[in-house]
Amino acid sequence: MLKKVPHTYVIVFSIIVIAAILTWFIPPGKYIEESVVIDGKAQTTMVFYYADDLPEGFTLKSEPQTWQVFSALFNGFVRQSNIIVFILMIGGAFWIMNQTKAIDVGIMAFLKSARKLENNRFMRRIGVDNLIIVMVMLLFSAFGAIFGMSEETIAFVIILIPLAISMGYDSITGVCMVYIGAHLGFAGAILNPFTIGIAQGLAELPLFSGIEYRLFAWLVINVVGIAFVLRYVSRIRKDPKRSIMYDDDSYWRAREDKEVNSITYYTPRIAWVVYGLVMIVLTIFSFMYPVTTLSIGASSFTLTVLPIATVVFAIAGFLSLKKSVHFFILLLLAYTILFLIVGVMGYGWYVMEIATLFLGMGIAAGIAVNRHANDIANSFLDGVKDIMSAAIIVGLAGGIIVVLEHGGVIDSILYGLSRSLGQFGNVASVGVMYVIQTIVNIVIPSGSAKAAITMPIMAPFSDLIGISRQATVMAFQFGDGFTNMITPTSGVLIAVLGVARIPYHKWVKWVTPLIVILIILGFLLLIPTVTMELSGF
Repeated sequence: MLKKVPHTYVIVFSIIVIAAILTWFIPPGKYIEESVVIDGKAQTTMVFYYADDLPEGFTLKSEPQTWQVFSALFNGFVRQSNIIVFILMIGGAFWIMNQTKAIDVGIMAFLKSARKLENNRFMRRIGVDNLIIVMVMLLFSAFGAIFGMSEETIAFVIILIPLAISMGYDSITGVCMVYIGAHLGFAGAILNPFTIGIAQGLAELPLFSGIEYRLFAWLVINVVGIAFVLRYVSRIRKDPKRSIMYDDDSYWRAREDKEVNSITYYTPRIAWVVYGLVMIVLTIFSFMYPVTTLSIGASSFTLTVLPIATVVFAIAGFLSLKKSVHFFILLLLAYTILFLIVGVMGYGWYVMEIATLFLGMGIAAGIAVNRHANDIANSFLDGVKDIMSAAIIVGLAGGIIVVLEHGGVIDSILYGLSRSLGQFGNVASVGVMYVIQTIVNIVIPSGSAKAAITMPIMAPFSDLIGISRQATVMAFQFGDGFTNMITPTSGVLIAVLGVARIPYHKWVKWVTPLIVILIILGFLLLIPTVTMELSGF
């Protein structure tokens, strides 16, 4: 008889307990920023001190963790509060939209149009479903590589999983199209300002230099990652019951409305009012922000995004309402996604602005189908209840980092790993750097935080052993990217799995082979950075 697999909460709490135990055996320490003079030039570097040896004026509040394992949930909620609120608002907003049946109508219309492509012999040969999956994954990979899309994937998972289920696949396929796609790009990091931008700045390299080889690496990573997903979906296509999520996905299959043809297509008068109000808002913002400067890496360009979008909405909104309110709501969704991209690239939006945007979309969708205010509020609460388990697991996972921080051992762990770099050859040395960054990513999943801590240490060290700082940055880049897709300390991963209703242990079972392949691939891609003359290296 097989032993029952522990609940996800049990697994994460067990990791919290292990983290607490480590605080009893690892001496606390702290990295301190100091100015040193090298070759007559003042430079800033990070110097590690154990708690007992800290310079005068510096203190480290730390203690071995005991009962704090029980307060980890509370502290984790405080630490991850922005992500948790984001999840709850997104869940409530999409529940309102789901009840309008607009997404069902859109998915079926999309699949109907896609199936028409099967009449083309070439398209039939490569598979329309394969093309859809590849194009969606490449789109999100580009987002991940250019502006570091990560938290934003939580919102898109709710859209793509119903699409994957409608195509005959499973929830893992839906997560792959969004989350795996975005994090293949995040690892490739062509122009990601949150990882490459910060790391190169701290390593004193020209911003986004070495882009040619990183672009090549991004392409290779995507080819391998997408091929892995396509191989998986081909098995699921032949026999859906081979999916480890087949039974769990009964929730999503139950939500799928297969009788879309029975939906009444209509346009209530209130929908025209919503159309007018949105037009007024867009017009006002078009005058307030006639031009928008969009930043992609070190490059930026100015466009009249809002005025053009307003004109297009005026036309498209009118035509969609003439057809049905469902298509108007889909237009609202499309514009929400458009403004998410513009907001992130042009105005530095983060989870608060994005959550607010989706909440506005949900309320507008509810009003457009002539629902009473109380009904909209109740639908929002139903969505919050439905996604509450995801919010709780995010808070619990955040408790892992809190325990390590309060124990004062995060910097000590990092220092111990950095000392393992000895007198190796160049290939071995960059490989060890890569391993260290990969391990550190499990403890510190934030790319920007990890860059701030590790790069001031790794960059000068690379000079001593004869490795280019650009190679060190790429070791950080790959080490930061791949394990994001498996580490339980990643609030985004835990949130995505919670929204998708995929148990963590089942995800680990599925994604581990892909992670192993990508980690090996990352090492192979690092070899040319120390053995070949590459532009920017």
